Amino acid sequence: MLDRFIRLLNDGEIVAFPTETVYGLGADAWNPSAIKKVFARKGRPSDNPLIVHVASIQSVDPFALDISDDARKLMHHFWPGPLTLIFKKKPAVLDLVTAGLDTVAIRWPSHPLSQELIARTGPLVAPSANSSGKPSPTKPEHVREDFGDDFPVIDAGETAIGLESTVLDVSQEPYRIYRPGAITAREIEDVIHKNILTVSSDNQEAAAKSPGTKYTHYAPDAAVRWLGADELPHDPDTLYLLHSRLPEQQGDNVISYAGDFRKLGHELYDRFRQADHQGYRTVAIEVFTADQHDSLVPALVNRIQKAAGSKQ
Repeated sequence: MLDRFIRLLNDGEIVAFPTETVYGLGADAWNPSAIKKVFARKGRPSDNPLIVHVASIQSVDPFALDISDDARKLMHHFWPGPLTLIFKKKPAVLDLVTAGLDTVAIRWPSHPLSQELIARTGPLVAPSANSSGKPSPTKPEHVREDFGDDFPVIDAGETAIGLESTVLDVSQEPYRIYRPGAITAREIEDVIHKNILTVSSDNQEAAAKSPGTKYTHYAPDAAVRWLGADELPHDPDTLYLLHSRLPEQQGDNVISYAGDFRKLGHELYDRFRQADHQGYRTVAIEVFTADQHDSLVPALVNRIQKAAGSKQ
């Protein structure tokens, strides 16, 4: 199944492939001309670093200058999985990959097709396989919407998680989460027994060092906003996403997740694209409250804030 895609990657082309989080736009991590195609195809600013995707812990060695005992514990515990680690980089790592920074972001995805692909090609850079700023792709048809029907995409159906990986900087202490994801600060702390800071996405350090945090992201053409606690879903031109309360008014434009935050995370980007397909002007999402302690809530708030361009 993968032979054609492996040939394309080995020839310096780009290919979309599935991970457990979202579809990635892959290119040889050591090939400058291939990496330039990723930036060009996405319309991605060159000062936005990329994540290197590997298929083993040993594959980190050519990229990372120093791998601490803490980092090794985290890799052995969470990899393969939705955790990206930021290390000090070795001099050989391309500046194109790191946006000229002295750090490099690396993760080992758990999807079996991504594991086989990377094991056979070598490490791949792989930002999300969408036009820059648009909702990340969780289905192969999302990739084709942005890049065309003929674009090479490894079709594995829907991704499992639907939100991008947690990004943790282990290049300096205290360690910092720059982008929340399915793996939480508490889970990380339980492994290494150190406090983890969570840095706001509008923090300048986070914006500079972490892939996927510097610019407005994840946004449909429809305006994204928060739905106030007392506001009723009354506008037929708005797609309403509720996560705790049941809708008082029924309609095709009112979707309730009834506390299933995993499902909301899984479907969020698809709902954003649905809003555009069905001609909604606005997507209104119920605000989260302090007593909602689901581990995915920080990641959902982060993505929705980035799409809305405002805090709840």
